[in-house]
Amino acid sequence: MKITRRDFNRQALTTMGATLAAASLPSFGMGAPLVLSKMGIASTSFSGAQIGSGGPRTPAGQQAPPRQFAQRDAMQFLEKCHALGAGGIQTSLNGDLPKLRARADELGMYIEGMVSIPRNGDMSSLEKQLTDMKSIGVKVARAAMLSGRRYESFSTLADWKKWVDGSYEAIRLAMPVIEKHKVVVALENHKDWTLEDFQKLLKTYQSEYLQVCLDFGNNISLLDDPMEVITGLAAYAKSTHIKDMAVQPYEQGFLLSEVNLGTGMLDLAKIVQIIQKANPQAKFSLEMITRDPLKVPCVTDQFWEVFPDRNGKYLARTFKLVNEKMWHKPLPTVSELSPEARTKVEEDNVKACIQYVNEKQLIA
Repeated sequence: MKITRRDFNRQALTTMGATLAAASLPSFGMGAPLVLSKMGIASTSFSGAQIGSGGPRTPAGQQAPPRQFAQRDAMQFLEKCHALGAGGIQTSLNGDLPKLRARADELGMYIEGMVSIPRNGDMSSLEKQLTDMKSIGVKVARAAMLSGRRYESFSTLADWKKWVDGSYEAIRLAMPVIEKHKVVVALENHKDWTLEDFQKLLKTYQSEYLQVCLDFGNNISLLDDPMEVITGLAAYAKSTHIKDMAVQPYEQGFLLSEVNLGTGMLDLAKIVQIIQKANPQAKFSLEMITRDPLKVPCVTDQFWEVFPDRNGKYLARTFKLVNEKMWHKPLPTVSELSPEARTKVEEDNVKACIQYVNEKQLIA
């Protein structure tokens, strides 16, 4: 069939229009790049804009309640992360799990789960979560024992010690279930355990299935040196939350913020190298939480009440770090933005982090 110039132009314009329309679609499941990053994304990277600065502070003496997030569809999250160029996901699993696994395999992406360790003695929910994960070949699931921050969640040393005892008991009851399914439960250093606390816990159970989701920056809030945390826990790091951090002093201590990779204070290349040497199979999942800076009130009496093993050495070292690595412009805030604007900033931050990892070839 003879094609006239008018037909050719019409066909070309139609094709161009379809291409431009596809490019303008939201990244949620569309526009996937050909080459994926070696870094994945933790679902917590897309919760900060929903919760702003973390909500109201918990009154002294009360444990902070779990932060409430909307239920995330695992398949939609997989597609979104693929569209952004991520190499995998870390999230709670739901929906058609065989279909999720098949799609991840098709896209060449890894899956890590998220689980909760019950504190009421009933391990049926953990049993169900690990059974589901094992059924589709998920080998690692992140967990956290405390949903809040130690220095905000507890007002007395007795409260803290009671929580520690309850955590040890919960893990003791969970271990038979975890070892039965042979899915590694990677506990996160979640602004709860100091380095010494965490090492003691891990040595207590000494199980290849109770390991660590190593967060690059959380323990700064507990006055730990970030590199000492990395070197002290790298051997257990079967999963990670890769992030960069910025700090500034304020009247009661210092401010702590997640910032785009490569713009903060952490030596990311060195950290990645240490972890990969200790655990070559460890996955790096971005946790870029978009929120207002967190206040670490480390010069208040209340803060020190729940850190019996800390002393002036830790405080002096931390303030030296804050002064040397101080962020010399206002730390990012989002609480004044509309929900739509906050969501855009959140996604822009994730994109910038992926671009940095790819350009610097940060992950071998």
